[in-house]
Parts: sequence; structure tokens; C-alpha cells
Amino acid sequence: MMLMASTLSLVTLSVPSRHKPHHQPTPKLHPLPHISSRLNVSKDLPIPNTHKILDQTSNDAALAVEGQLGILEGRTFALIHPVVMASLFLYTLWAGYLGWQWRRVRTIQNEINELKKQVKPTPVTPEGTSLEVPPSQIELKIQQLTEERKELLKGSYRDRHYNAGSILLGFGVLEAVGGGLNTWIRTGQLFPGPHLFAGTGITVLWALSASLVPSMQKGSETARSLHIALNTLNVLLFVSQLPTGFDIVLKVFEFTNWP
Repeated sequence: MMLMASTLSLVTLSVPSRHKPHHQPTPKLHPLPHISSRLNVSKDLPIPNTHKILDQTSNDAALAVEGQLGILEGRTFALIHPVVMASLFLYTLWAGYLGWQWRRVRTIQNEINELKKQVKPTPVTPEGTSLEVPPSQIELKIQQLTEERKELLKGSYRDRHYNAGSILLGFGVLEAVGGGLNTWIRTGQLFPGPHLFAGTGITVLWALSASLVPSMQKGSETARSLHIALNTLNVLLFVSQLPTGFDIVLKVFEFTNWP
């Protein structure tokens, strides 16, 4: 009996009680310090508007001198370059047409001279009287070309082409430099790439083409051929600038404000 009692007592002591005590001490929680106190920031300071800051940053990203130059850093001044250059591209095509017509005036006279060499002498009678014969095909062609040349001469293509080339050279170089200057004013830097390199090449080609004019006026066919080749390359570079220029215009609208 005593052995059983000891065993039961041992079991009772080894099994934990399933009932929780009625009064369990609650650990004391200390509140964490406010984040403003850890950052040494006053609670009274207003919370900054994040969206406003981002918008202001995007608007000022294109201002090299923080708007101190006023309209020179705005959208209006930035759009002058693409508008002028697009106009000069169309004017380049017009100048090329005028030059081609003036070339036609010169070459048509060469054709007439070559055809005259093929005209047979007018037959004459034994008495020396010229016989009336219908004009040959060659003579008809000469008459046609002569009338065409007279009409071309009325167009004053030589002077008009010279004036158009002078305008392209003057305004083209001015706006090429002005476009780079405007980019620097807005961003504080230039961006080497296809648009900048093509624009530089166009400006150089304008100058080289104009430098051949004195030799062309002296009748140099080599200078005339080189003049045509340089201006053809100029047009091709101009065409290559259209898509890159359009992309730049979109960026201007994105990062600048009116005016």
C-alpha cells in the first residue's frame, strides 16, 4: 500500500497542471520612440509632397542655369530650331530644282550645237539658187530645243539658284549653330549622336558647295559636278535627320514649359 501511494504521488508531481493560473503577470511594453525623434526631425514640419517634387525635378531637368535666362530656356525658343530647319529642308529641294533648271539651260545649248553639226547643207541648183526642201528631223529637233531654251531663259534660273544657295548658306549655318547653343542653354551639354553629326556634316557641305561657285562661274565642269555631288549628299543627310529631329521635338515637349 505504501508503495502504491508513493507511485501515485510521484505521477502527480511529474504531470504539469493544465489549468493556467488566474493571475499571470503581464510584461510591461515600452513604446518605441517616434521616427521623427530618431531622425532628429521636428514633428511640426509638414510632410513634403513627393509628386510635386518629382514634377518640379522633371520640369527643371532641362534648365541649365535654373531658368535665369527666361524664355531662352523655354519651349518657344527650343522649337525655333526644328521649325527653321524643316523649312530649310524644303527650301533645299527648291534650290536643287532651280539649279537643275539652270543646268538644263546650259546643257540644252550643247545639244543644239551638236545637232547643228549633223545638219546637211541645203542643196542648190546649178545656178546657185537654194532649193526649198522640207526641214529634216534634225532641224525640227533644233527648233524645238531652241524654243525650250528661250522659255528656260525667261525663268532667270541662274540668279534664282544663286540667291537660294546664299540664303541656305547664311540661315543654315546660323541655325545650325543656334540649335546647338539652345541645347546647351537648356541642358548644359551637347549630346553626340546621329542628329548632331549629320547636322555638322550638312553645315560643312554647305560651305564646301559654296566655295566651288567661283570655279563654276569660270566654266569648270569638274567644279559643277562636285557641286552637284555635295548637294546630293547634303539632301541625303537632311533626310536622315528627320526622324531623329522628331524624337528631339518630343523630348522638348516633355521636359520644357511654355513660353
